[in-house]
Amino acid sequence: MTATKENSKPKDTTFKYSRFLYGTLVLLSVYFLATKQIDSAMSNLGIALIFDPFDQKVTWKNRPAYQQVWLIVHLSVVFGLLGIMLFNWLAK
Repeated sequence: MTATKENSKPKDTTFKYSRFLYGTLVLLSVYFLATKQIDSAMSNLGIALIFDPFDQKVTWKNRPAYQQVWLIVHLSVVFGLLGIMLFNWLAK
């Protein structure tokens, strides 16, 4: 007879999927930047932020400084691309 744990929880694989999707969208954004499609790069980079590459259960105040800096720089790049896109649109 084998013993099983009745209270065992299923393994949480959200972290792996989130990191994979984050990396995929960032790489797709790099491709769009290389092909000079600023609007597609900006949107994919912004969507990548939804899939936080770090532990999503940790609140912002409890995150290490390098994670906060990474996410702030990522968001700054998105806003920078948005600014470039709007400037190009207004310059037409």
